[in-house]
Amino acid sequence: MLVVSEEVREALDSRRPVVALESTIIAHGLPRPRNLRVARELEEAVRREGAVPATIAVLDGRPHVGLGKEQLERVAGEDGIRKLGHRDLPLAVAAGASGATTVSATAALAAGAGIRVFATGGLGGVHREWTVTQDESADLGLLARTRITVVCAGVKSILDVPATLQRLETLGVAVAGYGTDRFPGFYLSDSGQPVDWTLRTPEQVAAVMRAQDALGVSESALIVANPVPVEEQLDPEVHARVLADALRACAESGVTGQAVTPFLLDHLVRHTDGASLSANLAAVRGNVRLAARVAAAWTQV
Repeated sequence: MLVVSEEVREALDSRRPVVALESTIIAHGLPRPRNLRVARELEEAVRREGAVPATIAVLDGRPHVGLGKEQLERVAGEDGIRKLGHRDLPLAVAAGASGATTVSATAALAAGAGIRVFATGGLGGVHREWTVTQDESADLGLLARTRITVVCAGVKSILDVPATLQRLETLGVAVAGYGTDRFPGFYLSDSGQPVDWTLRTPEQVAAVMRAQDALGVSESALIVANPVPVEEQLDPEVHARVLADALRACAESGVTGQAVTPFLLDHLVRHTDGASLSANLAAVRGNVRLAARVAAAWTQV
């Protein structure tokens, strides 16, 4: 069922470092043709650090771990590519559908293939007004039962960050800041929330991963929260102003459910003249590089 590319399979069999990459940013997060250029750039960044990239997607009902050139082009350029969370995977497989994988689906398929390290931009989390909507990303529950290390820039700043951190604690998901004692906010280096643990080198991250395995107490993930560099973050004052406007526009338009996140993110891109997208990409690039270094440290015995 799971199609693992020859390059990724050989790397895993020989215990060489592999980094999983999601495909939603390619199919749904960036305009064409920039999306394909970025997809190739991220894979190349992994290779420059000595690791093998494994971009993940579902094509014609078959989950692929590691995409070839034509497959990557298809995800970037084909109309009708769906957005798949982990709950959607059996439906997509049975229907023979094609889709880009979100954090939850990517993490599930990567772990199923034996990949331990995954790089992404920002996680999903608890949405604002949770007490009314009960809207929480599937990412959190999936990470609570999946042994994978996720290098990310925190959670999307459009979410309720304190509630998300509390939820991760409740679910038993380990969270550490990378080189910081503050939890990053995706576009922002600092969400305003602290973290209890700080890791400063890829080797320290790998040591935590080994301790997870040695303890064997649960199959939960490790979140390594890597902040976007201060000089590349979205201006915090601009972020606060535009996000407040976006939330008002969302409420006035009656947008609900799964449509909220893309509505808010699109508003941020349009009303920051693309600065939010630049911060997003800066965060993803840094996460990919760090994930490759973590994967290399993990495979050294």
